[in-house]
Amino acid sequence: MQLANSCNNTYDIKTTQYMTNGEKVYRAHCQNCHGKDGEGLGKLYPPLTDPNYLKDNRDLLPRIIRYGLKDTIQVANEIFAGVMPANPQLTDVDIAYVLTYITLRFGDSEVKFDIEEVKKALSTKPN
Repeated sequence: MQLANSCNNTYDIKTTQYMTNGEKVYRAHCQNCHGKDGEGLGKLYPPLTDPNYLKDNRDLLPRIIRYGLKDTIQVANEIFAGVMPANPQLTDVDIAYVLTYITLRFGDSEVKFDIEEVKKALSTKPN
């Protein structure tokens, strides 16, 4: 990945920091199931490359990471019914990092997650 290329000013310094740290969190906690390029794994684990799902569920994504997911979801026109484990060990900033990485790298977004957005989303615990 070419985030720190001095000739490429695609991201500001803070976004580059979030992307770099987010990639580390992704590799350690997400890549094993969701794949190196967010492609998912068949019908077991959904891809993280559906920009519509990522955009439409932006406020839900931090809660999915922190608390896990047991519900059936539809991503990229496919139904997934597997369980995603909770990640309570990840800090709010870790979640902001990894969601910035996922949404910018895989989801075609141009807006990073900031810590306040993550905190606000996490203030509502899922049912």
